[in-house]
Amino acid sequence: MIDTLQQLIETLRHELQQYGEMLALMDREQDLIVQRSSQELFDTVSAIQSQAGFIQNARSRREQVRADLAERLGRSMDASFEEIVPLVPPEYRPLLEALVRENNQLLFRVQQRARQNHLLLSRSLELMQRFLSTLFPTRDNQVYNDHGTRPIWAPTLRPLYEAVG
Repeated sequence: MIDTLQQLIETLRHELQQYGEMLALMDREQDLIVQRSSQELFDTVSAIQSQAGFIQNARSRREQVRADLAERLGRSMDASFEEIVPLVPPEYRPLLEALVRENNQLLFRVQQRARQNHLLLSRSLELMQRFLSTLFPTRDNQVYNDHGTRPIWAPTLRPLYEAVG
């Protein structure tokens, strides 16, 4: 059981590291959104997607080890940490509790940062759409048709010399 417990501690540490790396990437993304660095932003989004895969793998591995430990402790494989921690040797409890708490806190911060970045990106897109609509006014009255979509009206572009002169 001690070996499985040690594995669980290592998987929790690894998961914590992955969340930390994700938070760093999302901080970088937020800076790039504010700076309007489009190419670097695209690269960061790609790195965030890769990191999401690493987090998924770390969580999956942690869940496997948690289920193994729960089974060794005579509990069902879906037993929560709240059920497992009191059953492990007392010297391991504070470490397990701290790692679980830190993972949950970091996950919350990652989710919060993701919402902030989404809001920033949405606001930037909205401002760009407004800007484009002032450059290229259309007859789009934002009404949906019977299929639940808005008809797209392609603006009639005039040659530049007509628009200027």
